[in-house]
Amino acid sequence: MAQTDFDVAVIGYGPTGLTAASLLGQLGHRVLVVERWPSLYGLPRLTHIDGETARLLSFACDIEEALRDSSPIESYIFYNAKGKRLVDVVDIPSLPMGFPAHISIHQPDIEAAIDRKVRSLPNVTVRQGVELTGLKISAGRVELALRAGDAAETAHARYVFAADGARSFVRAALGIERDDSGFNERWLNIDGERKRPLPASFEETKQYCDPARGHMFLPIGANRQRFEFALLPDEDTDEMERAESAWRILKQYHDVGPDDLRIIRQIVYTFECRMAQSWRSGPVFLGGDAAHTMPPYLGQGACSGIRDAANFAWKLDLVLRNVASPEVLESYEPERRPHVAHIMRTAVMLGKIANTHSRTVAFFRDLAFRFNLFPPPPPFPSLSAGIIQDDRRGAWGKAVGSVPPQGRVRIGDRIARLDDQVGYSFALIAERNPAAVLGPSRMGFLRSLGCRAFTLADDAGAGVERMLDIDRTYSSCLAGKNAAAMVTRPDTNLFGFAAGLKDVADLAEKLQQKLSWHATALAA
Repeated sequence: MAQTDFDVAVIGYGPTGLTAASLLGQLGHRVLVVERWPSLYGLPRLTHIDGETARLLSFACDIEEALRDSSPIESYIFYNAKGKRLVDVVDIPSLPMGFPAHISIHQPDIEAAIDRKVRSLPNVTVRQGVELTGLKISAGRVELALRAGDAAETAHARYVFAADGARSFVRAALGIERDDSGFNERWLNIDGERKRPLPASFEETKQYCDPARGHMFLPIGANRQRFEFALLPDEDTDEMERAESAWRILKQYHDVGPDDLRIIRQIVYTFECRMAQSWRSGPVFLGGDAAHTMPPYLGQGACSGIRDAANFAWKLDLVLRNVASPEVLESYEPERRPHVAHIMRTAVMLGKIANTHSRTVAFFRDLAFRFNLFPPPPPFPSLSAGIIQDDRRGAWGKAVGSVPPQGRVRIGDRIARLDDQVGYSFALIAERNPAAVLGPSRMGFLRSLGCRAFTLADDAGAGVERMLDIDRTYSSCLAGKNAAAMVTRPDTNLFGFAAGLKDVADLAEKLQQKLSWHATALAA
């Protein structure tokens, strides 16, 4: 390893680490990736992403390549033992994101697409088959002890982003404990590739909440299938991971056999729900499963890790460029922890519905759903703290910190989704050209921030581009919030709104304050 000094070391090369490495690498920083396994996993552990996560992945890779074997998920219905519908998890409200609200994906395609992007970046060093054996924080730097085969190596980084899984070495080395919700259930996971068409019902995602044995199935992309079965207390894990057990239980519940399916993965998982008590120690940060693990009933484990990476990368970029104060990084955990905690609580709630083993409890559960006494899963929350506008008055209050809808726009001669036009950066979208009210100082700040400024009117000028709102997504958003302009962050969250055009300068000033922006950045 020729280079030993890096801006940031990313530990772990699953979906969270891949995303972090790609974003930070594209931002121009010297990135070291350390992954103990010699290659990408290559099997579909992750099977679902939502439209918001697809937006974030579009910054990290060629999203069309990543989703080439994907399909929309129209429903995810929980049924009782008699096949009566209880709840459709897909009914959780969501805004148009430019992608289907829920997507069945083939994880290896996504990981390969991001990896291809990462390896195109000369400033990113990927070390697979290398194990992290120790880390020491000294004088604001992190010394990493590595082992590659029999050889010991040392590397240094200003910051570390640890996405090294639920059994995180980094978390353990830092002495960070986890809070445990007490949810622990063993399920048998069987992934297969279809040899011939299966009944049309297998194209749906269904969860059967049977006290005798909970089970579910879902499509994986276009030509693969997942089956999961709750294990009973007396069933041995090793026994249930044998092929004969898979064929026995598949035949019993679904009349599926070796002529229908080729098993590509069979494993017993223990679903858990745990949160690290702290996501940071000095210059070392935790993300993904290293920071939080949750049951799979919302399909949000990997989505949450990808959000972690997207939240962290732009903040670290500003700090590494020495244009924003390191205090910006203090917002990472306060922004992400409440969001993840909400999803974890909802996933546990759904898990208890799916894992009820008492027929009496299941009877009253079914009655509660029948008479609409059980509340539907709540929508995901907006950010409630951190780098967002403090003013929550008026029609826009609840939207601040949320992820706005995405539509198609024309900028110059190109028609595309807004994210494809803007990329992983800030954007100011105004009804009319705001340059005059911003003045040279605020326009200089936005330029140094890398913020693209747009007008929806035909009055573009120096530093402000014309945006033709083809789907009327942004004009409708502004009108619905009684606002004249809005600022979005690189991770697609809304920083805030300006009530009138004259208020855009104040909005820019608030953003500058929130970022603890260095005056020298403007002078440069």
